[in-house]
Amino acid sequence: MNDRFDYFVIFGEMRTGSNYLEENINRFKGLHCYGEAFNPHFVGHHNTRELFGMTLAAREADPLRLIERMKKNTEGLPGFRFFHDHDPRVLEACLPDPRCAKVILTRNPLESYVSRKIAAETGQWRLTDAKHRRDARIRFDAAEFEELVADLQAFQLLLLHEMQVTGQAGFYIDYEDINDLAVMNGLARFLGCKTQLEELSKKLKKQNPGGLEDKVVNFEEMQGALARLDRFDLTRTPNFEPRRGGVVPTYLACAQSPILHMPVKGAVLGPVEQWMAALDGVAPEALQRGFNQKTLRQWRRQNKGARSFSVVSHPLQRAHRVFCHHILRAEGEGAFTKIRQTLREGYKVPLPEGEPGEDYDTAAHHAAFLAYLKFLKANLAGQTGVRIDAAWASQAAVLQGFAELGQPDMVLREDQLELGLSQLLAQCGIESTPRLPDVEDEGAILLDAIIDDEIEQAALDAYQRDYLAFGFKRLKNS
Repeated sequence: MNDRFDYFVIFGEMRTGSNYLEENINRFKGLHCYGEAFNPHFVGHHNTRELFGMTLAAREADPLRLIERMKKNTEGLPGFRFFHDHDPRVLEACLPDPRCAKVILTRNPLESYVSRKIAAETGQWRLTDAKHRRDARIRFDAAEFEELVADLQAFQLLLLHEMQVTGQAGFYIDYEDINDLAVMNGLARFLGCKTQLEELSKKLKKQNPGGLEDKVVNFEEMQGALARLDRFDLTRTPNFEPRRGGVVPTYLACAQSPILHMPVKGAVLGPVEQWMAALDGVAPEALQRGFNQKTLRQWRRQNKGARSFSVVSHPLQRAHRVFCHHILRAEGEGAFTKIRQTLREGYKVPLPEGEPGEDYDTAAHHAAFLAYLKFLKANLAGQTGVRIDAAWASQAAVLQGFAELGQPDMVLREDQLELGLSQLLAQCGIESTPRLPDVEDEGAILLDAIIDDEIEQAALDAYQRDYLAFGFKRLKNS
């Protein structure tokens, strides 16, 4: 550690992600956050009445002595979380102190307000697994919210003004940033920590991942009350997926033609490979594969005027295809055996113990796939311990990940793939257009047999981001 700071304070509020921020800070060697050390009702954490030998009564008598004990008894840099309604004597002492590092955690106050009321309704303030999540809908109280916003704004202005007049710089971090590994490592560097994390904690889960319209009973009334304010972004689709990088080794280039395919896993791949091979009259094995960033740049330099493309599928069709290929099958190529077992045992997805047998009928398939879609909703919201695999990651996130090395020139829809490919060739000045092989999707028959409003809604809930980003409709109405 350096000698710039003696301790740090995280200025946050209830339901701003401060628990998760603290948990990740404590993963850095030499950084120690001791919770809400100056909460009026406890010392550090809920139901805790003593910290560093000081009881609640002793802390109330001399709060600054607790800070001194933290500094004296911590190997590294100590800190704590502080909210606007905590002990004002501590604020008066630490704000002008340049030896105190200031971390300012913020969140959209409307989201904090709704999250806080849901937690109060359900009694659930922390969540480590989506299986235990409790749901509730709350009623928006305009007067209550306006009072809360006024308090928060006054506190933030106080922090800003005091740091300005004392010539201090704080580290500002938003709720949306605490899932960003690079930002967290930057925070550690700000605090003087030289170690860096390779991954963030996965213990705590997002408790209420849906949109505000799903959480507020009087949503329209709330919109009317907030008509003067547009900063709350009420219609935004929450996004808790980790950012994904482009998987360059999966890219495919034609043997001769300047065409590059940037595959979205879970979409149609086989017919596209055959079409690319037919374009140059070669076998699929002759396609250029195994790219890395260096060879990809070389290919692009050698193929001026090249065009790249990706294919997106209807979210429900893609989810069902992935389910049949990776989850339903118990063994063999493509089977996610361990995840399958976890889904059966931990998330109550009614999959057969082994390969589907004669007793696995349409009703059983409907139940299993529906449960899988509900798991996907929690998984994509970061509420499970299961990885978000590229096979079922949202297609919007996959395409966003391509941006680091270049977005595809065209994003083609699976149901209009032949038309899209002909348009792609026209851009390259290629006149010959090979026939696109038929898409062989055995699961399509199964999906057609089980699709209903419940399945459609579950897919929409899980992949709302894709439905909005690409304008997909419900499959039965597409």
